[in-house]
Amino acid sequence: MPFTQLRRLHANNVATFRSSPLSEISGSFGDLGTLLPLMIALAVNNSISLSTTLVFSGLWNILTGVVFGIPLPVQPMKAIAAVAIARNFSVEETVSAGFTTAGFVFIFSVTGMLRWFTHVIPTPVVKGIQVGAGLSLVLSAGTSLLQPLGWTTPNFADNLIWALFAFIALLLTQKTPKVPYALLIFILGLVLSLLIAGSHNLPSFKIWHPRTFVPDWAAFKTGALDAGLGQIPLTTLNSIIAVSYLSADLLPHIPTPSVTSIGLSVALMNLIGGWFGAMPVCHGSGGLAGQYRFGAKSGSSIILLGLFKIVLGLVFGESLVGSLREYPKSLLGVMVLAAGLELAKVGESLNYGARDLWEAPDPTTSPEQSGLKRQKSLSDEERKGRWMVMFMTIGGLLAFKNDGVGFIAGMLCHGAYQLSNAWVEWGSRRPSVAATARKSRRTREVTTIEEEEEQMLLDGDAH
Repeated sequence: MPFTQLRRLHANNVATFRSSPLSEISGSFGDLGTLLPLMIALAVNNSISLSTTLVFSGLWNILTGVVFGIPLPVQPMKAIAAVAIARNFSVEETVSAGFTTAGFVFIFSVTGMLRWFTHVIPTPVVKGIQVGAGLSLVLSAGTSLLQPLGWTTPNFADNLIWALFAFIALLLTQKTPKVPYALLIFILGLVLSLLIAGSHNLPSFKIWHPRTFVPDWAAFKTGALDAGLGQIPLTTLNSIIAVSYLSADLLPHIPTPSVTSIGLSVALMNLIGGWFGAMPVCHGSGGLAGQYRFGAKSGSSIILLGLFKIVLGLVFGESLVGSLREYPKSLLGVMVLAAGLELAKVGESLNYGARDLWEAPDPTTSPEQSGLKRQKSLSDEERKGRWMVMFMTIGGLLAFKNDGVGFIAGMLCHGAYQLSNAWVEWGSRRPSVAATARKSRRTREVTTIEEEEEQMLLDGDAH
C-alpha cells in the first residue's frame, strides 16, 4: 500500500476522532454483542487463551485501523466457535481449525481467486448474504440472548426489564448520533456484571505470559475436518467479499479495501496468532455494520478498542473470565439486534445505487458531465428478478443456517433467470430468422420463374 494513502487514512482517522470523539469511542464497542458471548464461552471451555486473544485481537484492531482506515472489526469465526464450544475442543484443535481456514483464504488471496469471485458472483447474491447475516444476528439475539430471560430472572441485573430499558434507550437515540449509546450501555453492563460476579470473581492483576501451542496430527485433523472446512465459505463470503461491498456502501468517502487485502489480513491474523492460542478471528460485515451503527466512521474507533484490549490482556488476562461470564445478556441482546438490523438495511440499495448498476460515463456527453457515472435503469422485470435472487439467498441461508447453502441457492436462482432470459431472447430471434429464410425462398422462386420465362423467349426466337 502506498505510503501516501496511509498518510491520508491517518489524517482522516485523526480528523474524525477530533470532530466526534464520543461517537468513535461508542462505535468501537458496537461489536461486543458478537465478540463477548463466543470469546467467553471458548475461554470457559479452555478452547482458547483469553489473555492471548485479547492481546492479539487488540493488535489486529490497531493494524487494521491504520492500514484500512475504516472500523473493520476483528471478531470470532462463528462456525469454528460453535463447533469448538459444542464439542469442547482443546486449544490445539481450535487453532488447527483457524489454520485450515486461513490457509485456504491465503491461497485464494495470492492466486487472485478472490478477485475472480467478486466478478462472477452477482450483486444480488452478495446482498442476500449480507441481509441474511443481519437477520441471523437478529434471530440469534432473540433465541440465544433474550428469549431465556424472564421479567425478574435470572437475577436483578439481567432480565427483560433491563432489555426493555436498553431497547427504549436505543429508540430514543436513533436520531441523536452524538449520544454514545454503545459506550453507555457497555459501562452499564460492566457495572452490572461486577455486581453479579461478586467480590470473589473480581479481576486481579495477572501479567500475560505467552506460551506456544503446536498441534499434533490428531488435533490438526480434528480441527481441520470438523470445523475449519465448514468455516471457509462463511469467511470468504461474509468476512471478505461482503465486507468489501459493505464498506463501499457505508463509507464511500474512504478508499474501499480490496478483497485481496482483506483476505490476506484474515489469513495472517490466524497464521500468526494461532501459534499462541489466540481465538480464530476474521472481519465480519455484521461487526462493521454494528460499529458504524453506534457511531464509528473511521479507523480511530478500532484503534482505541485495540489499545483497550491489549491493556486488559497484558494486565488482567485469564482473571477476566469470571466477570465477563456475568455480562448481562439483556444488554448484549439489544446491541446484537441493532447491529443485525443495520446490516440488513443494505438490501434496500439493491436496485437503486448498487455498485453493479453504475455505468461508465457516455463519451458523447458534455465535458462537465463526462466524468460522472450514470445509474443504469432497470425494467420492472429486472428489478423483480434481482429481488428474487436476493431473497432466495436469504431464504437458503436462514433455513439451513449456512452461508454456503444460501450462496448456492442464490446462484442457482440467478442462473435460472439468466437461462430463461437467454431462451426468451433466442425465441424472439427465431421469427426473424424464419422470415429471412422465407424471403430468401421467395426470392429464389422469383428468380427461377424469370429465368424460365427468359429461356422460353430464347427458344421461341430460335424457332
